[in-house]
Amino acid sequence: MKHRQFHSSTLWPAAATLLAALLLIACSDGNAPKPAFLSTDITNANFGADFDLVDHTGKMRTLADFKGKAVVVFFGYTHCPDVCPATMGKLAAAMKELGPEASRVQVLFITVDPERDTAAVLKEYLSAFDPTFLGLYGDERATKKVAKEFKAIYQKQEGESPGHHTVDHSTGTYIYDTKGKLRLYVSSEKDADVFAHDLSELLRTTS
Repeated sequence: MKHRQFHSSTLWPAAATLLAALLLIACSDGNAPKPAFLSTDITNANFGADFDLVDHTGKMRTLADFKGKAVVVFFGYTHCPDVCPATMGKLAAAMKELGPEASRVQVLFITVDPERDTAAVLKEYLSAFDPTFLGLYGDERATKKVAKEFKAIYQKQEGESPGHHTVDHSTGTYIYDTKGKLRLYVSSEKDADVFAHDLSELLRTTS
């Protein structure tokens, strides 16, 4: 079954809500250096306040655990055939571009398929891209809660046999600054250079 993404017709109402939120303009501090982002600045967004999920090492995680680092959040699943591995690959390349600065960035992969994405599966999948990437998961209720908080969209599509389903899902990436404030939304067509540039800008302007 072909994997469908953000354009599924059943997902448009929620997608429209997200796109409207992305039109919010950030208020800038006249005394602070103004960053020049290549992705969408959503500094005043009223979503993505926090999460409460288990990482693939078994530790409960919230946004506060990563204070002092720029945090990158992506919703996906390990059986995703296209956009998920593509995005993880771009982020892995961006980490290499950042060099020593990469130690101040934490990439988080929140699964929308907790039925199959166990801790072991997430660890194996993400380590193929970068050993510092963390997978986060929760039960069905926790997954729905965090997706709602981020205005992320996902919908299971049954396969021809049990365990062979796909999941339609939104494909953007959220980025927080080092103070834990949601700042950027990166659409799936952006490349590794955009991630590297904007992460570097965040680290420069919010340290």
